[in-house]
Amino acid sequence: MRIKPVPEPPADLAELAAFQRAVPLVPGSTDDCCARLRDRRDLPNRQRANDWLAFLRTLGLVRETPRGFVRADAEPTPESVRSGLREGVLFVPEALSLLRAASPAEPVTPATLLAATRESVPRHDRARDPEWERSWRDRADRLLRWLALVDLAAPVERDGDGPADGGRERGYVAGDALSDA
Repeated sequence: MRIKPVPEPPADLAELAAFQRAVPLVPGSTDDCCARLRDRRDLPNRQRANDWLAFLRTLGLVRETPRGFVRADAEPTPESVRSGLREGVLFVPEALSLLRAASPAEPVTPATLLAATRESVPRHDRARDPEWERSWRDRADRLLRWLALVDLAAPVERDGDGPADGGRERGYVAGDALSDA
């Protein structure tokens, strides 16, 4: 099963390691771990902390035990993060396929990733969120930036109907790690 939450990507893997270190070495309940993540990483609410906990677990940086969650004895390396993203995050295979076919003239944008996956967005997410397209486009943006963090994607600037910052929207092409795979 692939997870839906995709938190805001950190600036680098050292910052990702700081999120991992915020999870205890001694197993703790979900509530305890979320409170600790909120406090140590200055997250705005429990939901954001819970999303991080699920994401860290998917990346193999946190384990769930019968007694609760615990920090895994693993380093967040580019290879391990790539593997976790590929195997456990919803729409990563689709994003990688689009990136392989992209070019600087026609890069993958959050809008193109949403268009390619729109029909697969869970029905309950569409039903409960009247702004679901914007929410999933924002998720696509975060997902592409995670892929760029570990060199599966490479950013390129393009003209478009993007944000209000002059009509430019960031697009992505295959990164070195995807080209080598």
